[in-house]
Amino acid sequence: MTDPSERTVSSRTPTASPMFLREEEVRRGMELLYFGYTRLTKAIDEGLARQGLGRAHHRALYFIAREPDLTVSHLLRLLAITKQSLGRVLTELHKRGLIETRPGTVDRRQKLLRLTEEGRALEGELFDALRVRLSSAYAAAGQEDVTGFWRVLEGLVPEEDRELVSDLGERLRER
Repeated sequence: MTDPSERTVSSRTPTASPMFLREEEVRRGMELLYFGYTRLTKAIDEGLARQGLGRAHHRALYFIAREPDLTVSHLLRLLAITKQSLGRVLTELHKRGLIETRPGTVDRRQKLLRLTEEGRALEGELFDALRVRLSSAYAAAGQEDVTGFWRVLEGLVPEEDRELVSDLGERLRER
């Protein structure tokens, strides 16, 4: 039987050393985050480019798909971008018929965001491309390693923003 400390995710990825807080190990993690993210998002760049859209548009579509009737102010908090930047993104998505806005039910001044049928189709196509890549990586790593990866990513989220992440998952489970 193999010693668990010698287990590898792939032949090129050794397990973290007991000195995992040293500069070299931290740099390795930063490199893996960078290359992993850029390669993952390349899976959707072509689909976005065909639409004349960018990654900011995708992030907005993703969160609106996750939470129909999302308010503009909540989307601003989720994306952590300026109101002006979000305004440009939402204007473009609305102009292309990918989102619709409705007044709030309690406060009519609120704008509730929802994907149109075309928006749902595009977001679904983009999600499928990401899902295939991420699911493959998850399957190769295994459940325990995926949980560890999530813990590391959660640790990167500032304390004041962690509620945003957990709230999103909670609201979805309530549906």
